[in-house]
Amino acid sequence: MPEGHTIHRLANDLAHDLRGRPVVASSPQGRFAASAERIHGAALVRAEAFGKQLFLDWATGDVLSVHLGLIGKFRRTPAERAPSAQARLRLVPEGSAVAWDLTGPMACELVDPATRRRIAATIGPDPLRRNGSVDEFVRRSSTKRAPIGAVLLDQQVIAGIGNVYRAEVCFLCGIDPRRSAATLTDNQLRALWRESGTQLRNGVRLNRIVTRAPAELGRSQLARVPAGERLYAYKRGGDPCHRCGEHIQSVEIGGRSTWFCPSCQS
Repeated sequence: MPEGHTIHRLANDLAHDLRGRPVVASSPQGRFAASAERIHGAALVRAEAFGKQLFLDWATGDVLSVHLGLIGKFRRTPAERAPSAQARLRLVPEGSAVAWDLTGPMACELVDPATRRRIAATIGPDPLRRNGSVDEFVRRSSTKRAPIGAVLLDQQVIAGIGNVYRAEVCFLCGIDPRRSAATLTDNQLRALWRESGTQLRNGVRLNRIVTRAPAELGRSQLARVPAGERLYAYKRGGDPCHRCGEHIQSVEIGGRSTWFCPSCQS
């Protein structure tokens, strides 16, 4: 499932291509035909991400609410290329050579602004949003008895963190993901928030997840570094820790595997 940096990057890219320009909207798959017709010819007013939730506001007053889920994709493609028969929605800005095709989303619906606000209200504070509140994150997480590794995946506690970032943020903060969130100090929770924001912003900038320090990788060589070596813990079970040499361990938390260093995160 795409993590928060991907959705924020997607919102930026969609706004760049579509904002202020009438679009040709269609539903090659057919399931979204009526809604596509409503926004056909309208201009995009705003594209906005709340964690893993994407909203596109149209000049008609309609709001396209999208959650990509596990397999969803919203991709830029040449407009001259025929869309996949599985494309739920295709958007082509007027006079443009590019198109945006949405396939396989978990949720895709046209809603009114009131429904948009209700959906947004169910989402926890987002470290990438200006109004993201560290105090609210501390309040929501400090009473949770569940492991912090599970709490970080709760989109009502903190928005945008997925399986990769939860492993990496816990590593970078030196926190064992098995610890109950309620046992962490306010300073530790605030450190998790700050590190989450730092890593998510890096993800938006780089369009990929890279958590290892630039000095360890070499900035000019980043493209040549294997994906697994750009991270400290995620999916590195049995490999030596990049910082201390201890073997990375894995454990299931919140129904999903996560990885940690028993020395650096003791």
